[in-house]
Amino acid sequence: MSDTALLVLDMVNRFDFEGGDRLAKAARAIVPRIETLRARFDAAGAPTIYVNDNFSHWQGQFGDLVAACRDAGGASASIVQRLAPRPHDYHVLKPKHSGFLATPLAILLAQLGARRLVLTGLSADSCVLAAAQGANMREYAVWVPQDAVAAITPARRRHALQVMAVGLGARVDAVRAVTGLFPDPA
Repeated sequence: MSDTALLVLDMVNRFDFEGGDRLAKAARAIVPRIETLRARFDAAGAPTIYVNDNFSHWQGQFGDLVAACRDAGGASASIVQRLAPRPHDYHVLKPKHSGFLATPLAILLAQLGARRLVLTGLSADSCVLAAAQGANMREYAVWVPQDAVAAITPARRRHALQVMAVGLGARVDAVRAVTGLFPDPA
C-alpha cells in the first residue's frame, strides 16, 4: 500500500459563477496533467480521492454533482467525461473551501495510511491553498504540481503557488519533473 494519495479538488464543477468561464478555460488546460497523475497512481495501486464542493446542495450525493456537470454541457461535461471518479476512487464532499474542514477526509487518509498528498485541481488560490494549509497543519508532506492546478488568472495561480512553497513548504515541481508519485527529497 502506498503512503501517498492524489487529491483532485473541485474539478467536478459547473462553473456557473462570476469568473467561471475563465476558470473553466484554465481547468480544461490542466486535465491532461491530472490524467497523467491519476494513471501513475492507478499503476502504483495508490488512492485517488476527489474532494469537491457540494455547492450548497446539502441533500445531494457526489453522483448528483457529476450528473449535473454532464447535463450542463460545455467545459463541465467535457471535464467530467475525462476525470469523473471511477468505482475504485474515493470521493468527499466539502461544505466550503477546505477539504479538511467538516469532512471525513482526515479519517479516510488515516485509514489509507497516507502521509504524503499530491494536490491538484481548482482553485489554486482558494480551495487548493486551503487544502494545503490543512495538510500542513496535520503534518502531511505536500506536492502541488504547478501545472496541475488552476485559478481564474495566471497571476492568482502563481501567487498561490508561491505562498504554498514559501509559507507551507510544499513542493511545486511540474508533473513532468517528477517521475514517481512524489518528488524526491530536496
